[in-house]
Amino acid sequence: MTRSELKRDILHGAIGAEYLESRMREGWRPVALEWERQAEGEESKPASREEVPFGLRVSGDCLHLEEDPTELAVLSSMMEMMIQDVSLTGVAEELNRKGFRAREGSPWNAAAVFRLLPRVVDVAPRIVTDAQWEARRKRLARVAWNS
Repeated sequence: MTRSELKRDILHGAIGAEYLESRMREGWRPVALEWERQAEGEESKPASREEVPFGLRVSGDCLHLEEDPTELAVLSSMMEMMIQDVSLTGVAEELNRKGFRAREGSPWNAAAVFRLLPRVVDVAPRIVTDAQWEARRKRLARVAWNS
C-alpha cells in the first residue's frame, strides 16, 4: 500500500516554469493553489486561517477533515482525568508520561490543557455514549455511597 506525502512551500516571489518542472521531476504534483494580494483601501491585515480543530486532520485527498486517532486519544484521556477531578497540571503530566505531545511537538502543560477544555466539551458526546455515561455515573454514585 502506498501513502501520500504532502509538502507545502511558502513562496517569496513569482513561480517560474523551472520551479514547477523541478518539483514534478521529483514526483510532486500540484493539488492546490492559494493566492494573496494587497487590496486598495483599508490597511492590509494578515489573512486569518482557521485552524483544524484538535482531534481532526486534513484527509489525504485534502478535501475534508477526518478523525486523528492520536489526538482523539489525547482528548479521551483528558476527559477521563477531568471526570476524576485531576488538576490541569496533573492532566498535563499524565499526558506527557503516556508519551503524548501537543500538536507542535512540545510537552503538555497546564495552559495547553486549559486551552483544549472547550474542545473536550465539544467532542465528549462522541467519545462517550449516553449508555457509557450512565454506567459511569452509577459507578461513581456507588463509590461515593460506600465512602
